[in-house]
Amino acid sequence: MTTMNKMAALAALLLCAGCASQPAPEGAAAPASGWMLEWSDEFDGDSLDPGKWVAETGGHGWGNNELQFYTGRPENLRVSGGHLVIEARKEAFENREYTSARIKTAGLYQRMHGRFEARIKVPQGQGIWPAFWMLGADIKQAGWPRSGEIDIMENIGKEPAIVHGTLHGPGYSGDQAFGKPAPLASGKYADDLHVFAVEWEPGEIRWYRDGQHFHTARPSLVKGDWVFEHPFFILLNLAVGGYWPGYPDSTTVLPQQMLVDYVRVYRRAGPGG
Repeated sequence: MTTMNKMAALAALLLCAGCASQPAPEGAAAPASGWMLEWSDEFDGDSLDPGKWVAETGGHGWGNNELQFYTGRPENLRVSGGHLVIEARKEAFENREYTSARIKTAGLYQRMHGRFEARIKVPQGQGIWPAFWMLGADIKQAGWPRSGEIDIMENIGKEPAIVHGTLHGPGYSGDQAFGKPAPLASGKYADDLHVFAVEWEPGEIRWYRDGQHFHTARPSLVKGDWVFEHPFFILLNLAVGGYWPGYPDSTTVLPQQMLVDYVRVYRRAGPGG
């Protein structure tokens, strides 16, 4: 989407957010009537907005035995051509063989309930693991998984035509998490941009891919405590390797890029939204 088209579409949303007759931005699936745009990053500048995102750094495996070191360098993290670019590279850095990037809104923007949406083109290749997700803002106090985790979109390279929507909480985390795949009818996710979203309301979270509803979570469906009635923050990252995706092999081509056209958060229109 061009910068001009994105800005015009966003202005229209701000003027008439939640109107049933309002067309969707170019390339996006319109939220249902009743959602009002509250926060967004259109990535139309030439650098990451420090008022919206924090770059996390480190190479300790992130609890998944991942191989990359997350940096804030422009080689791994930049805004260019109307997109956020997160690039995974094969290079020695801080005793790791790969570099990439991970950003979050923690401490800057946190919200309970709403529609959280991003338009993303995922990378591809064995061992490549992009994600758009959320963590409970109380994670430092409550710990994981009691803080809660909402994975809006994850893709692992060995499943090029599948993304996953998943919920992690106490009693249903890790490989016992409550999730569901969203397969494509043809092609692979890396071929094009796709819109990934959750609509999170009291007692229910719904997952969407290009406007198609594919997964729902409620307290009665999970095998443990429902810990999703408090603020969460947003994350975007591109991991290399890990227990779930496996590890790069001779077929893996690097560098790989995760392109994010925008991230938008909507609230329910009206009192209490």
